[in-house]
Amino acid sequence: MGTWVMVASALATVNLVLLGVLTAVWVRNYRTFRSGMVAGLVAFGAVMLVENAVAIYFFFSMQSLYSMDPGVQQVVALLRGLQALALAFLTYVTVK
Repeated sequence: MGTWVMVASALATVNLVLLGVLTAVWVRNYRTFRSGMVAGLVAFGAVMLVENAVAIYFFFSMQSLYSMDPGVQQVVALLRGLQALALAFLTYVTVK
């Protein structure tokens, strides 16, 4: 497995942790407020959790898909990094 794919896998794992925290907070808030907006956030968190879990699965099971072009590996890692940055901001604001 290439270095960039390992970086992307690590970032997807970080995203899973951040999304787990966010979704737990949103579920707790939904139980308290029963708001449609919060229900939407719970659904968003659940979908993003599944997306990142599937991404990690594909990183490890379909290595040949990403090993063909180092440029693709870098772009995938960059996108995972941007997602992690966005989730870090969202987690900070939500938990605060």
